[in-house]
Amino acid sequence: MKTQILDNEQVKKIIKRMAFQVYETFIDEKELVISAIDGNGVQYAKLLIKEIEGISKLKLHFLIVSLNKKMPKEDQISLSDTKLDLKNKSVLLVDDVLNTGRTLLYSSLPFLKAKVKRLKTAVLVDRNHKEFPVAADFIGLSLSTTLKEHVSVEIENKKINVYLK
Repeated sequence: MKTQILDNEQVKKIIKRMAFQVYETFIDEKELVISAIDGNGVQYAKLLIKEIEGISKLKLHFLIVSLNKKMPKEDQISLSDTKLDLKNKSVLLVDDVLNTGRTLLYSSLPFLKAKVKRLKTAVLVDRNHKEFPVAADFIGLSLSTTLKEHVSVEIENKKINVYLK
C-alpha cells in the first residue's frame, strides 16, 4: 500500500521556495554548478534550475553525477561534463531523497577532489535515517519514517508525486 505525501502542486511550491533559498545563499556568485545525482535527482534538478533561472541572473552549469547507489565505489563515480573546470566554483548537489546519506556522500567526492569553493546539498525529501554524517542544506520535506517504510518519488509527464510505501 502506498500513501501520497506530496502531490505535484505541493512539489512545485517546494521547488519554488527552494529556488529562492538557493539564490539567497549564492547571491554573491556569478555562476553556480548544479549537479544532479543520476535518476530522479536529474528531473528534480531540472525543475529547480528552471525556477532559479526565473528569479536570478546566475550563470548555471548542469552536471549529472553517475554512480552505483547500492554499492558506490570511488573509482566508478563520473560526471557528465569532464571539461568543466570546477576549481573555486560553487556547487549545489541535488537528489530526490536523502536516506542513509551514502549516495550524497560518495557523490560529493569529485567536487572535493576538484577543490570547489563551496558545496551545498538539496533534497526533496529527507528521511532522517542517516548512517553517514551527511545533512542536506536545502530540504523540501523532512519526514520521520520507520526503517521498513520507503519513500518513492514518481515522475511521470514532468509531474512529481511523492509516496510512502
